[in-house]
Amino acid sequence: MHVTRGWSFPEIQWAFTIFIATETWLTPLAGMIVDRLGPNAGPRVMIAGGGLMVGAGWVVNSYADSLSLLYLGAAISGTGGGAIYATCVGNAVKWFPDRRGLAVGLTAAGFGAGAALTVIPIRMTIAATGYDNAFLWFGLGQGLVLIAIAGVLRGPERPIVMANTANVHLTQSVRSFTASEMLRSPVFWLMYVMFIGVAASGLMATAQLGPIAWDYGISDKPILLGGTVLSVALVFDNVMNGLARPFFGAVSDRIGREKTMGVAFALGAASYGSVVVFGHSPWAFVVCFALIFFTWGEIFSLFPSTCTDTFGPKYATTNASLLYTAKGVGAFLVPLANVLTTATGSWLAVFQVATLTNVVVVGLALFVLKPMRLRQMRQAMEAGVPSG
Repeated sequence: MHVTRGWSFPEIQWAFTIFIATETWLTPLAGMIVDRLGPNAGPRVMIAGGGLMVGAGWVVNSYADSLSLLYLGAAISGTGGGAIYATCVGNAVKWFPDRRGLAVGLTAAGFGAGAALTVIPIRMTIAATGYDNAFLWFGLGQGLVLIAIAGVLRGPERPIVMANTANVHLTQSVRSFTASEMLRSPVFWLMYVMFIGVAASGLMATAQLGPIAWDYGISDKPILLGGTVLSVALVFDNVMNGLARPFFGAVSDRIGREKTMGVAFALGAASYGSVVVFGHSPWAFVVCFALIFFTWGEIFSLFPSTCTDTFGPKYATTNASLLYTAKGVGAFLVPLANVLTTATGSWLAVFQVATLTNVVVVGLALFVLKPMRLRQMRQAMEAGVPSG
């Protein structure tokens, strides 16, 4: 697109940042609407409205002949995508308290692995007919499918709570906190900071994958069935990102949320370091980035399930959406990778910062978050405040 329109990579990447920001920052509004409309009407209305916005945003991008229109299309589609995501995740954490991590992981996997199904078709459409037609037809297709299936989802009629004796590794709140109550809790803000740290490093990998491959001189090298390094990496990365969500979600249901965070984020730190050491050869580049995507995609199952465990299921769509806005904060840090690379002349410092960030979050999960959550839930139990 930068060649077609004469736009630079940094200018186009701001569209990515705007998409991520609107996809995250506006989800609390969608969550509140869903919770307010109730378990039957809420999900249906929000999925239909989100589908309409996703389709409209892609159509706007198909006609975008200026950066302002490109950014507008990103904002519209981001808002719609966030509304759909918030609704689906909110439903998942409400329905399955004993398998909350797996349920939200499977739901979130559609937003990671699902993209893998369209990477190659979209690139083929772009090569054959240009960006305009790719945006137009894939946008219309997404919108129509989402609107058609909007009536499928519904939430539980009343909050479903797991007995704390059912799983010794999972402790869940005896009451449901409203959004205002949650926002006054230090536990929420600790999770928010942790989410920002892991999301920012992962989004950097997402946004800078192409430029990094280009700078390493391997972007267009064919390595598998005629596919280039970048194309193959995009497919593998989306698949691994999607697999991470149910995998680590299921693990957290068995061994606990914080222990799983410690394992996943420690592996993430090692994955960022591996790019520096091994990432300059084609297949090593693909494998290293696949590991990065596998070890940061789990935040979209671990954090919503931890949030609902801590603050209860009744207002889970709103509360999980408020926590999800941390991804929007992380998106604003993504352009700093270009600044750091320009200042240092290489990507080394970027990967060093990402590695250190993941190490810090491991310590917070194991030694700060876990005792804080247990203390808060014990206090709620002693207070004897009824659910809701």
